[in-house]
Amino acid sequence: MLGTEDAQDSLSALPALSALGDAVAAVLAAEAVGAAGRALDRTVEYVGQREQFGRAIGSFQAVKHRPADVYVQVQAARSAAYYAAWATVHGERVGPLALAQALEALRTAAGEGIQLRGEIGFTWEHDAHLYFKRAAGDELLFGPVHRLRSRAADAVGLFGTGTVAV
Repeated sequence: MLGTEDAQDSLSALPALSALGDAVAAVLAAEAVGAAGRALDRTVEYVGQREQFGRAIGSFQAVKHRPADVYVQVQAARSAAYYAAWATVHGERVGPLALAQALEALRTAAGEGIQLRGEIGFTWEHDAHLYFKRAAGDELLFGPVHRLRSRAADAVGLFGTGTVAV
């Protein structure tokens, strides 16, 4: 593939590699959704057990809203991952968009998990930081969320090729 005589063969392989990348993105989206769901479950369990001022911190309204917001984000990402799996089989290329949504959900779930645990969430002894690192590692593998969304928009010609006035 590196020699000049095989250059044409290399170029003909690019569409197949691109389609494979979309399928891998769909699979990684499903994995990220699973991790986000697990991070959320563990956080909900923790805030239900941790007591402050004589009652579980999960009973305070300010704390209740944060896992609820994460739950909505994880469910939206789960739906996108299911659709990406179905669409990949049918030749649609939505894997990167599902991955962007799943990575954002994972990063949010992990970040809220760390925040709601307080000081224990920041320690190496607790595994909350591993979910956050997983989200960061996945972004390094496929690129930041904004870039995944930009590629998806370019693939469907959402913004066209004209210049944008600033």
